[in-house]
Amino acid sequence: MFASRWLLAPFYIGLVGAIAILLVIVTISYRQTIFAYPNGGGAYIVARDNLGEVAAQIAGAALLTDYILTVAVSISSGVAQIVSAFPGLAAYRVIIAVSVIALMTVVNLRGVRESGAIFAVPTYFFLGMMGLTLIVGFTRWATGTLGTVSGVAFIEETAAPLTLFLILRAFSSGSTALTGIEAISNGITAFKEPKSRNAARTLVVMSSVLIVLFLGITVLSRHIAAVPSHQETIISQMARTVFGPGSLLYLLVIAGTALVLLMAANTSYADFPRLAALHAGDGFLPRQLTYRGGRLVFSWGIMTLALAASVLVVIMRASTTALIPLYAIGVFLSFTLSQVGMVLRFRRIGQLEPGEKVAGLETHLEHDPHWRVHMLISGVGAVLTFTVMIIFAITKFTSGAWFVIVLIPALVFIFSRIHSHYQDVAQALSLDNAYRPRLPSEDVVTVLLVDGVHMGTLEMVDFAKALGNPWHAIHVGVNPEKSERTKQKWEQYIGDGELIILQSPYRHLLAPIREYVIQPPGGQPHGHRPHRHGPPGHGLRPDPGAAPEQLAYPQPGPDRAGARRRHHRAGANLSR
Repeated sequence: MFASRWLLAPFYIGLVGAIAILLVIVTISYRQTIFAYPNGGGAYIVARDNLGEVAAQIAGAALLTDYILTVAVSISSGVAQIVSAFPGLAAYRVIIAVSVIALMTVVNLRGVRESGAIFAVPTYFFLGMMGLTLIVGFTRWATGTLGTVSGVAFIEETAAPLTLFLILRAFSSGSTALTGIEAISNGITAFKEPKSRNAARTLVVMSSVLIVLFLGITVLSRHIAAVPSHQETIISQMARTVFGPGSLLYLLVIAGTALVLLMAANTSYADFPRLAALHAGDGFLPRQLTYRGGRLVFSWGIMTLALAASVLVVIMRASTTALIPLYAIGVFLSFTLSQVGMVLRFRRIGQLEPGEKVAGLETHLEHDPHWRVHMLISGVGAVLTFTVMIIFAITKFTSGAWFVIVLIPALVFIFSRIHSHYQDVAQALSLDNAYRPRLPSEDVVTVLLVDGVHMGTLEMVDFAKALGNPWHAIHVGVNPEKSERTKQKWEQYIGDGELIILQSPYRHLLAPIREYVIQPPGGQPHGHRPHRHGPPGHGLRPDPGAAPEQLAYPQPGPDRAGARRRHHRAGANLSR
């Protein structure tokens, strides 16, 4: 195994270098986005501003999916670090992960604001411990005292023959290191003035630290012969080999890694509800997602995120290996849309005259003499991220990437249907329709649905009379015996109007009622003026041969006292 490991060194170094170069290019591309969109330049905003509504919904679906997966992946990975240090907790992996999600949900519903000081402590602690691990590890390697990993079960699928497909799969897996770059461009408003400059500096520092840690951990893990395993993470194997199993420094490395992963999950609790509220405000998601709770947080968005992430954790058994293939497709899709949008933006800027300024949907466009260089950088970034997305979709398709490939178009379709619904409602409620001819009140017909005769039926009949409009009482006869009893009680206790029996031998309820309302017996459609108390010809039309008094409207305002006495008498008889 050691000989083959050295033979694979060129491929190994090439993959690591390619991923590092990709990270640098994407960082430079997103730095341009930060300056172009000082109020937040996430993929949704950039796509909507430059590519149109459909591309914006694709980017939004990808980002919303990514935020849910960020919670599931980060917390599952954090729990994996804990289980690596305490193997006895492996059976409770899912329970621990769901419990952490529930705790974070409660904390965010309470409206705890993100504090730089609170987040800085565990972040710097993690960086310090990882830096110490790399320094001690490389020192021991240089002095020949660094051991190798033992007692770890190898993942079977990693022991495959070296092929182009395997190389591309390894490249796509390593490219997941880029998935946090989008967060800075989404959260520009959280920085102090000058926001764009501070956000850009943070992005450069973050990417630089990421490259150093990525290269350092990758090279050191190779020297200690760390192997992919479901039982123990690479970080745990490296810290155990460098500091010794169960040592204080080993536990501190695990604690720092777990904390920083849990905080990464908390980022989605800020970004997902905000993006969902933005979608809902544009009419592509339910309006409830725009509502703020008593703590001024988007409560519906937080609960939706927690529920979706919990379901994923339970289904995937809190396995990072199973969740990662779902994760990166949407990330690189949003990268690609963002950078393509920036290419079109710089192209439009290049068409402006010096000093000319044009208002866009989100920002102002102003001539830039270096627009060709900026467009080239974004173009290269778009091509690379699109290539990685395709590689990931192909190499990880059977591992779960197919689900995201199907899910994102499905979400876009759902967004469009929700938007169409809100447009229809807005059209119906528009004041432009305020002067349409209105339905005269005398043409309103009340239909009473009678299942049985009781006190409620008496009150319903009196209420229909009090409206001063025509009314009909119908009973769907699915049981002949019950229909006959109901008709007898109607004649005995109501005695006003006729109870129309709609025979339904096939026990259908809605169809006979609908047919009666649309096309009543006699052939006349609904809308003709019926009489008040159930015509002999049935239906919603007057009986041509009815006497004038049958068609006369009763005077509004019935005798309440008489009605009350009749109710008491009828109630006493019904009770008997």
